[in-house]
Amino acid sequence: MILSTRNLAYGLCGLSLFFAAPAFAKKPVRIAPKVMVITMFGDEAKPWLKGLKFTRKIRLPGLSPEYPTVDCTAEGLCLMTTGMGFANAASAVSAMALSRKFNLTHSYFLIAGIAGVDPKHSTLGSAHWAKYAVDAGLNHRIDLREAPEGWPTDFFGLGAAKPGEKPKWSAGTEVFALNARLADYALATTRNVKLLDSDEAKAYRKHYVEKAATGAPKVTLCDTASADTYWHGAKLGEAIGAWSKVLTDGKADYCTAQMEDNATLTALKRAAEAGKLDFNRIALLRTASNFDRQSKDQTAMESLAATSGGFPLATENAYRVGKAYADSIIANWKAWEKAPQVAAK
Repeated sequence: MILSTRNLAYGLCGLSLFFAAPAFAKKPVRIAPKVMVITMFGDEAKPWLKGLKFTRKIRLPGLSPEYPTVDCTAEGLCLMTTGMGFANAASAVSAMALSRKFNLTHSYFLIAGIAGVDPKHSTLGSAHWAKYAVDAGLNHRIDLREAPEGWPTDFFGLGAAKPGEKPKWSAGTEVFALNARLADYALATTRNVKLLDSDEAKAYRKHYVEKAATGAPKVTLCDTASADTYWHGAKLGEAIGAWSKVLTDGKADYCTAQMEDNATLTALKRAAEAGKLDFNRIALLRTASNFDRQSKDQTAMESLAATSGGFPLATENAYRVGKAYADSIIANWKAWEKAPQVAAK
């Protein structure tokens, strides 16, 4: 079969257009959030979803099947929910931080969730910005019934000989020191936010004798401990407070207990090391939904099972305080976009 010159030219032209087509395809526009809010389960996300107008949903592979999208407002705030516990937090945050759908190089990250609180430090509904996150799960553990006599607790550092000693080896994720100046800024910006309180919570606080526990909720600075185990009780609380001191050479001031933050921060740290984001732009907020230990007139189990009224306060106040912080960044984006150290002066 003999092709005419004209037909051959048309054929070659069509082939060239076919193979050249990808060169003319538009690159997808990556979303550049000003603030990425990270919540851990649905009740933490609800006040944000109710209070703000989200105009865009971004479905990402690797997020929790229960929370498969990142939702964003037109003003530049995005919200994701990881699912509870270390595994969910690390995998979902990694999926978000490494996604090609986002440009996070100038984004600020706000971890905003609820926690148990030490009654010596604060009370139900209070809000706490952390400078340190300590892993309370990466350690040795021997049941106290089998431990050497006189041990104050059943867990101790990896490679250590007894409680109170620094670990001899580590996984590298036991302690995260966050941007202290950013935490100070967050406190200064939000300390006067009006916090939700209730008669139920006020009545429950009367179980406690600690002055901080019986007062009204407020915004403060203190540090947080992460563990997959939802632990409870005075003995464990004292041990974890001491453990936080050991791991940070006395710098951490433990007050809240939660189940995700070291996993979330590990994922963000890896993304920062890959050049995807700035680890200095992370703020960590935990609000008190319950006391982490019993009062003088309770057993630990009675305390764990009690209805204190703190849960609805904590979910709402995480939103109120977190939103005030996020709003301050978004409203002054020209300054904040450059660097947190400059903006936080």
